[in-house]
Amino acid sequence: MTVSLLGDIKRISLRGRLDLLGTQAIDLPFTAQAAGEKALVLVDLTGVDFMASIGLRTLITSAKAQKARGGRMVLCGAPPLVAQVLVTSGVSTMIPVAADENAGLALLRS
Repeated sequence: MTVSLLGDIKRISLRGRLDLLGTQAIDLPFTAQAAGEKALVLVDLTGVDFMASIGLRTLITSAKAQKARGGRMVLCGAPPLVAQVLVTSGVSTMIPVAADENAGLALLRS
């Protein structure tokens, strides 16, 4: 997991498998970065090659916490299989999903 700032937007890049082990490894640091304070958060999924339900839970929980603080979270760049999981599971109806970083930034700034 890497974190960078794009102006007023916090960009969090995730990599690898968000299965049980992968999600356990990033859960606490991701939650602290994604939901610890009110922010505009762009979660870059281009490096994620597998998404299990526990990974979805981490994304949903952080997005809800961010929304409760008055901030917003957008997911972007999910590879086709991960994007399909986001749609099939209904996550894309709870957290905006953009095809790429530019589209994600546009959603956050709108």
